[in-house]
Amino acid sequence: MTTVLLVDDHPVVRSGLRAVLDAAETLQIVGEAATGEEALALTAHLRPDVVLCDLRLGNGIDGIQTTAALRALDPAPAVLILTTFDRDAEILGAIEAGAAGYLLKEVDPDVIIDGIQRAAAGDTVLAPDLASRVLKGMRSPLPRLTDREIDVLRLLATGSANKEIARALFVTEATVKSHLVHIFTKLGVDSRSRAIHVAQETGLI
Repeated sequence: MTTVLLVDDHPVVRSGLRAVLDAAETLQIVGEAATGEEALALTAHLRPDVVLCDLRLGNGIDGIQTTAALRALDPAPAVLILTTFDRDAEILGAIEAGAAGYLLKEVDPDVIIDGIQRAAAGDTVLAPDLASRVLKGMRSPLPRLTDREIDVLRLLATGSANKEIARALFVTEATVKSHLVHIFTKLGVDSRSRAIHVAQETGLI
């Protein structure tokens, strides 16, 4: 019997998952958590074989941070991400944090059940299209932006002008322009709109 902890900040989703997984004779739901912090506390106490975890968990630590913390426990459970988000940065982030796999909530219940069993057995669980994207991302990793460059990008995405960005970050306009040059170079773009598009597509912002 494979023991499972459900982690999702939506009670309705947890109820639906419990109904699906309770129907599987090989699985036993040992607990539910709404936050990453709660998941860590329950895992240390209940020691499930697999933690089925959403990526976005409201306030507090997210699914990727939760995964890394769970994998640092001893004994460490297998972590299977089940989410609606499929951006490359999030998939790669989860795998790099130690997740055994990454499934989308739109898959059939049988796929989730099989994925939990495979994760418990130590296998990697990825849909073929996601697997190819992970491999591609590992071969050509996402550009590394500094925290301040991310701040500039986020403000850029709100439509802020250089002067407004400078005021918000307590820097000069010249400094903002310098950050933009570095951002454009790292992302391989030549305009503000392209920078925003690439950043959003790759999950940088």
